[in-house]
Amino acid sequence: MAYFNYKGKQIFYTSAGSGEPCLFLHGNTASSRMFEPILPLYTGSMRVILMDFLGNGQSDRVTRFPDELWIDQGRQIAALCQVLNCGKINLLGTSGGAYAAINAALERPELFRRVAADSFTGDTLPESFAAAILAERAAAKADELSRGFYEWNQGADWETVVDLDTEVLVNYERRGTRIFSRPLETIQVPLLITISRADGMLLRDMDAVCRRLSGSNPHIHCQFYETGAHPLLCSRPEEMAAAIQNFFTGERDYA
Repeated sequence: MAYFNYKGKQIFYTSAGSGEPCLFLHGNTASSRMFEPILPLYTGSMRVILMDFLGNGQSDRVTRFPDELWIDQGRQIAALCQVLNCGKINLLGTSGGAYAAINAALERPELFRRVAADSFTGDTLPESFAAAILAERAAAKADELSRGFYEWNQGADWETVVDLDTEVLVNYERRGTRIFSRPLETIQVPLLITISRADGMLLRDMDAVCRRLSGSNPHIHCQFYETGAHPLLCSRPEEMAAAIQNFFTGERDYA
C-alpha cells in the first residue's frame, strides 16, 4: 500500500495480482474495501489497483467535497495513473466510480485502454435525484446493516463522510452542476456500460438512454441484466467478472 499527493492531500492506493493493470473505482460513501470480497475473481488474470478517492477510506479527509465531485475524482484517477507509469490502464468504476472513470477517460484518453462503467444511471440527472438521495441516505443511516457498511468503508467518522457526500450530490441537481467535463458522446476509448433493470436506484428509462448513447458513438456499448442489486458488480460477482474481463481482453466487443 502507498499514497500519492494530489493538491496537497494524500490519496491511498494499493495493488494485487499480476497481468494487465486495471484500476477499480468505488462509489459514493464507499471505499476500495467494497471490492475485497470479489478481488479473487480478478487477481488471477490482471493486476488490480485499488484507490480511495480523496475524503474516503484511508485517504486524507476534506472539509467539503468539490462541487464537480466526479470530474475531480476523474482527475485523481489520471494523477494516480501518471504516478504508476505502467502504460495504458483499464478502468472499472461502479456507481459514482463509473462517473469518475468516464471523466478520466474523457479528459485523458491517452492513459486508458478500456473503461467499464457498472451500475451507471444516466448521463443527466432526473428532477427527482436530490429527493431520492435524501430519502435513501436517511433510510440508510437508520439501518444497522447500512451503518455497518459505512463504518467498514470509512471508519469511525463515517457519518461526517456520508453527510458531506450527501450535500454535494444534492447540489448536483439544485445547482445544475456538471456531471462530465465533456459530452459523454465524445469518449475516445471503448466504454462498456452495465446496468441491472432491477436496480432500485434507477430513476429513468435506461433503455432509451443507452440507445441514444450507443447510437451516438461506436465506442459506447451497453449490457443489460434483468436481475441484480446496486451495485451489479457485487450482486452478481461471477457473471460480471467474466463479462468485464472478456471486454478488457477484447474477447467480446459488444458491437
